[in-house]
Amino acid sequence: MNRDLCVKMEEGILNIRVGAIIMKKEQFLMVENDRFDHMYSVGGRIKFGETAEEAVVREVLEETGAVMEIDRLGFIHENFFPGDSLGKQGNMVHEISFFYYMKVPADFEPVCHSFTEDGNQERLVWIKPDHPKKYYPEFFRTELVHPSKEVKHYVTKNIQGLENWKQKR
Repeated sequence: MNRDLCVKMEEGILNIRVGAIIMKKEQFLMVENDRFDHMYSVGGRIKFGETAEEAVVREVLEETGAVMEIDRLGFIHENFFPGDSLGKQGNMVHEISFFYYMKVPADFEPVCHSFTEDGNQERLVWIKPDHPKKYYPEFFRTELVHPSKEVKHYVTKNIQGLENWKQKR
């Protein structure tokens, strides 16, 4: 059994994922596709029986074509938001993410052949923290300007989304 740690519950969906922080020359790598108006980190769901570290190495390989080593854990992010992708629409999502700084080889040239779960092709984009387009997690805007060596914990609650969801129930 090799299933994603995405569990449908009566109250919503519990999603456990990893994200890679891939930095090069004051820029970091993000993913975009034609379905969403925002970018998101390289990464994805942890699979049952897989450690977070194994998952981030696998996701980096799947999304960039490169095997990378982990430098260190940077952030733990608890995120509460209304689901907007296939299978999550109409549900609140409680997502727990582990973001790892990766050791980026000097000759790293990513190649993306990945797709979203609803079939949209993904593209990799190098951006600076002040990039005008919306991207997630939002704390990358401030935290990746001067990366810290400590592990930080963030909690993000989409209050409007939570209120709308409660009214529908």
